[in-house]
Amino acid sequence: MRELKFGRVAAASGVARSMVVFVHGYGADGADLLGLASTLAAHLPETVFYAPDAPEACAGTAFGRQWFGIPRFDGSSESVAKASLARAAEDLNGFLDARLAEEGLEAKALVLVGFSQGAMMSLHVAPRRSDVLAGVLAISGMLMFPELLGAEAQVKPEVLLIHGDQDPVVPFAEMAAAGNALVANGFQVFGHVMKGTGHGIAPDGLQVALSFIADRLGA
Repeated sequence: MRELKFGRVAAASGVARSMVVFVHGYGADGADLLGLASTLAAHLPETVFYAPDAPEACAGTAFGRQWFGIPRFDGSSESVAKASLARAAEDLNGFLDARLAEEGLEAKALVLVGFSQGAMMSLHVAPRRSDVLAGVLAISGMLMFPELLGAEAQVKPEVLLIHGDQDPVVPFAEMAAAGNALVANGFQVFGHVMKGTGHGIAPDGLQVALSFIADRLGA
């Protein structure tokens, strides 16, 4: 298991009773999402924020990190990409366990927030853990290997899917596909469509995200 570099923003109150972990997208790094902590912290004063860097240098760009390879971007094979995803899932799980232990928190005090490839990682990792998280927020992502979810899911955290209906990178249709697969397997799923939004996070999406996180963490 690889150790992940990360950024941290301490709880504004000085005492962390809950945690948010941001999982960045392909070609970015943890700092790309950690800036959201400044917006959320005012409403979540007892929440500590983390944002790890993905374990691999991004093969499809000259900068940034990746959780796993994307064949259409970097020429990797599907089998290599799948193995890379499995290894990254171990890395992210190890990261979550270590940070929870350090902060003295339980999994039920953690919300996982993923964007794009980070949303794919979050939706893949959270159901396969032995301990249920407070919630999973997946923005502009997709559910990897939905056909395996029923057999491999060990827990069923509540999920919020947010997606722009003009997304040119991850098709908007992936939101419905993920939601349908999750609901079919017994997950409680919420959704929000950012109208007129591409591959990004619009103000209305951020507001819905904040409400979901605050509700799950009891803030």
